Amino acid sequence: MLTGREDRGVLEGAPERITCLRRAPRREGPVLYWMGREQRARDHWGLAAAQELAAERRVPLACIFTLSPTFLGAPLRAYAFLLRGLRETARELAARDIPLFLLRGDPPEEAARFAIRHRVALTVTDFDPLRVRRGWTEAFLERTEGTALEVDARNVVPCRFVSPKREWSAATLRRKLRPLLDRFLPFLPPPLETHPVPWTDTPPPSWDPLDLLASGSFEGVPESPLPPGSAAGQARLEAFLREGLPRYARDRNDPLREGQSGLSPYLHFGQISPQRAAWEVLRADAPPEDREAFLEELVVRGELAENFCLHTPGYDTVEAFPDWARKTLAAHASDRRPALYSLRELEEGRTHDPLWNAAQRELVLTGRMPGYLRMYWGKKLLEWTPSPEEALRAGVALNDRYELDGRDPKGYAGLAWCLGGVHDRPWPSRPVFGSVRSMTAAGMARKFDVEAYCRRAAALPPSP
Repeated sequence: MLTGREDRGVLEGAPERITCLRRAPRREGPVLYWMGREQRARDHWGLAAAQELAAERRVPLACIFTLSPTFLGAPLRAYAFLLRGLRETARELAARDIPLFLLRGDPPEEAARFAIRHRVALTVTDFDPLRVRRGWTEAFLERTEGTALEVDARNVVPCRFVSPKREWSAATLRRKLRPLLDRFLPFLPPPLETHPVPWTDTPPPSWDPLDLLASGSFEGVPESPLPPGSAAGQARLEAFLREGLPRYARDRNDPLREGQSGLSPYLHFGQISPQRAAWEVLRADAPPEDREAFLEELVVRGELAENFCLHTPGYDTVEAFPDWARKTLAAHASDRRPALYSLRELEEGRTHDPLWNAAQRELVLTGRMPGYLRMYWGKKLLEWTPSPEEALRAGVALNDRYELDGRDPKGYAGLAWCLGGVHDRPWPSRPVFGSVRSMTAAGMARKFDVEAYCRRAAALPPSP
């Protein structure tokens, strides 16, 4: 059982998740849910809110997903994971008389055209702290009329609610989150019902992701071997609860022990709910230190990244670094680098560091990199590029191109931590880094068997 609050609707039980983007006089017409980062049919505050509003008005409900031809350098790997997952979501929605229309082209233009054509009276969309999606939403509002709502279905405690400003560190956000978890964590969204008013307008055209993927529209990087979709994400969560969670605190930083959850791609694409994952971990039969360690990563660190991107317009530039970090990096700008590599050399893993090359190989071939290695990988970019600006550009390009969970607030916040001391403090000064925390190969070797990891990465089969 939850807490006795699960029978309350979204509007009554979770108003803090809803932001009114535009209020307009009530009129007749269907409700539209514009799906963005939350690409699932289950445990979904946005869809639940849209259905509640449509049922209250006794009107049909439709869902759209706008497929942009290009999105922050996303390659075939990302589009394949997204589209295969969306096919599963479309089937689940269709079983509840909610059609999912896949629109291709300029997202705000296509979404607005759909809303105007079908005389949509109210639009619900996802909260997203990234500039590109917020820009799409603003452009959509300029082209349309009617009430528009934004729903935070990503954060356990809604991002706009927990803090109105950029938080300095995990500690400052943690102090605000902790008192709110009992209020937000147990109250999961109501499940979708068969919609009482079926959509009778233009039926969604049938679409197969294989046709789209075979069209050659998406730029290289082969698909990841990881299975996509909500069912696969739920299976991964259940396996982690059984096998990984009881040793998470001990094993998570050792890439040879496979101690991480493996949930990151499913969370990034919104194929599973972070709140569901947190709730299941909280109830799991595992030592308290393991549950606490996972919730720290998922909730505190994850929502710190959301806060950072929401309140930092230039989250992917050095302007996002704190003053002390920019000053110390500028003071060490002329320090001699141990090596300088081009983006192509980095991409191909042709550096003097076998561990870094192995991590890059795993990233390129599988679409993932163990979390502890991500920090080391990012730190080395500062040593091997001419400036912090170049290091950040290289990190964003490689992360967003190869990581299945690239183009995500956690990725941008992670690189800002690696390169610019965001959410960190000054450390004893070192060449190149100044007071920004550094990491060394010798330090990594004390944590795990580096040679064994390099051998494992070398044995990965090449991509087709």
